[in-house]
Amino acid sequence: MNLAAATNESLAEASNVLIYSSMAVYTLAFFAHIAEWVFGSRSKVGRTAAALSASPAKASAPAVKAQAGGTAVLERPEVITRSSAGTRDVPDGPGAAGGTFKGDLYGRIAVSLTVVAFLVEAGGVITRALSVQRAPWANMYEFSITFSTVAVGSYLVLLALKKNVRWIGLPLVTTVLLDLGIAVTTLYTDSDQLVPALHSYWLWIHVSTAILCGAVFYLGAVGTILYLFRDSYENKLASGGTPGKFASSVMERLPSASSLDKFAYRINAAVFPLWTFTIIAGAIWAGDAWGRYWGWDPKEVWSFITWVAYAAYLHARATAGWKGRKAAYLALLAFACWLFNYYGVNIFVSGLHSYAGV
Repeated sequence: MNLAAATNESLAEASNVLIYSSMAVYTLAFFAHIAEWVFGSRSKVGRTAAALSASPAKASAPAVKAQAGGTAVLERPEVITRSSAGTRDVPDGPGAAGGTFKGDLYGRIAVSLTVVAFLVEAGGVITRALSVQRAPWANMYEFSITFSTVAVGSYLVLLALKKNVRWIGLPLVTTVLLDLGIAVTTLYTDSDQLVPALHSYWLWIHVSTAILCGAVFYLGAVGTILYLFRDSYENKLASGGTPGKFASSVMERLPSASSLDKFAYRINAAVFPLWTFTIIAGAIWAGDAWGRYWGWDPKEVWSFITWVAYAAYLHARATAGWKGRKAAYLALLAFACWLFNYYGVNIFVSGLHSYAGV
């Protein structure tokens, strides 16, 4: 074995160690997020938010009526919401920590651990790239570890921009652990495998944009799922129902249904043009590799189906009759198309894009 081969093998082993190490840190972050939610459930702030949600009309009522002697009228603080016209005027919840000191402390610890795990995992991806001397996403294992890295990185960027998204932390870390678990146990591929058609600079352009789009679409899907739960919770309160203690404890700390709906819409709308570019870049690459821009290969078909689904969702959100739950179901269908395009087509369907390596 020559020196270069030995070096590449050592780098591949180092990459594996870093990926497993990141899983260990993500696990610690998972438990820290659990602690954040547990301590937040004891918050009086959360219960106050639930009371406001149950009777938003009372929030604007004057606390003291004006007297003839000129006493100033004391108003309740105005509740600032982001609800659109025709929706319930419900304030955002106080967050997973519920306004408690311990909850917030564990939440900050969870975010710190997530940052450390992200850096370690990113190191594993970079080391993998050095071991193969190419872009580290030529098979499903490499795509998976890069996908989870980009998803966490996107979440951390939103946090750095002071966006109210810490509620994504628990579902994100849980999904990342599942993704990495599948990657290292089922999808793992030796670092020296590479399909000849992938020897192109388009590998850096086309696949990297596909990974970024999938990661951001995932964040939008999380927001959409939580919107559906929160919307049901608000509907039950509005109709005079009494949600269970567990549902109240969780739902009252999330942003309002309107805020979650807008978050999911803005995320999906922002990344949709990049998904369009991904398909165009893939067509150009296909022209270079196979001499045709479009051949109705299963991967090409499902990429187009995913594009159509997200385009239909964005169009539906612009139509008043399709706002809310109907549009949310369409958004989840679009993300399901993206997931099938990745897992289903790569594993169960034969085609020119069969690069699973499993």
